[in-house]
Amino acid sequence: MTTSSYLTVKALTKYIKRKFDADPHLRDVYVKGELSNVKIHTSGHIYFTLKDDEARITAAMFRAQANKLKFKPEEGMQVFIRGDVNVYESSGIYQLYVQTMEPDGVGGLFVAFNQLKERLQKEGLFNPQFKQPIPKFPNTVGVLTATTGAAIRDICTTITRRYPLSEIIIYPTIVQGAQAAPNIVKNITTANEQMLCDVLIVGRGGGSIEDLWAFNEESVARAIFESRIPIISAVGHETDTTIADFVADLRAPTPTAAAELAVPNQQELYQHILNRKSYLHQIVSSKLNYEKSRLKKLKNAYPLATPERLYRPFTERIVNLDMRLSKSTQLFLMKKKHDHRHLEGAIKIHSPKNAIKFLEKQLEQSTNLLTRSMFNVLNNKKEAYLSTIRTLEALNPLTIMNRGFSVTYKDNKVIKTVSQLSANDEISVHFQDGEAKAKIIETIVNQGGSK
Repeated sequence: MTTSSYLTVKALTKYIKRKFDADPHLRDVYVKGELSNVKIHTSGHIYFTLKDDEARITAAMFRAQANKLKFKPEEGMQVFIRGDVNVYESSGIYQLYVQTMEPDGVGGLFVAFNQLKERLQKEGLFNPQFKQPIPKFPNTVGVLTATTGAAIRDICTTITRRYPLSEIIIYPTIVQGAQAAPNIVKNITTANEQMLCDVLIVGRGGGSIEDLWAFNEESVARAIFESRIPIISAVGHETDTTIADFVADLRAPTPTAAAELAVPNQQELYQHILNRKSYLHQIVSSKLNYEKSRLKKLKNAYPLATPERLYRPFTERIVNLDMRLSKSTQLFLMKKKHDHRHLEGAIKIHSPKNAIKFLEKQLEQSTNLLTRSMFNVLNNKKEAYLSTIRTLEALNPLTIMNRGFSVTYKDNKVIKTVSQLSANDEISVHFQDGEAKAKIIETIVNQGGSK
């Protein structure tokens, strides 16, 4: 055998794949088995192994088919699968390419319902603490349902009959089919943005689980949970239960019941008011009769027949207290007057006026003493001055000159002796009434040492 007689792996695999493609029994295969190694890829494709007690086969469900599933495939789940068997050339293995998948025993929708219910319950969307109270007297009721069904008619008729004061705003809503869930979410969002309603009724009439399935969608459940307006779910009949019923603030078994839960019954309100009015009338009448009876008894009572006896001790006590008060007041005033006089005397003694007068008198005496001393000093100074004047006058050369004496100067110096002069010296002789210029002719010294 030559080398060219050998097939490549690719050629052999293609040959096998053509065999699978040509076999009509492998094109539309219905298989029952248990899911194992379930892997849901981020791309949306689902890969798993389908097995039973004797064998196993790998399987793949691409995103286009997987998006149609109402439930999430899980490990160990028994399922019915329709698909085709073919070869995956890259790995050379054959596998089952799944077109549809249904849970074994129960429907896919039921499984999806339970899975979503369990997940939302774990998240707390059904907790009573998140339920908003339904207003007792709503001014406006919003209704999200189809405008062509019987539900809208039942709701509007019931609200108008029970509580005509309430206004109704209808949000036409698709409640069945592929567009139902997005439309329900959109209208809930719109109602919350407008905030025109006090309460919303979201629902529709009865139908199969497929017909009601929009109210089992997760997007609708989360829109109801996030609504700031309280929502009453009204889906199908009393036996129909949806995810919306668990999430809603209040579940009504039917659309008509939702309208009855949304608004009060005006006839019941009237009757309640009348009952309360009658009850109040009875209470007030009973109270008045009781108080009249008490008043009558009190009027006839002994103390009230002679009321002065009741307050006579108090009157006497008041009189005594008044007398004591008068005496105490007089004593108090006398004491205060005495204190006042004593204080007034003390003030006069220590009055600053007295001190001022005393100081003024001291000042006057000091002033007089100082004045006399000044006069004495002045007289003494005056006498001393006059004495000095007289001495000066006695010593004044001019006075002497008046008696005929003169003073001789030479070179502006007084000539005291003749020895200071020489012949031809020019001198100035000062007299009492003037001076004379002279020239020394001769000097003569007196006997005994003088010239």
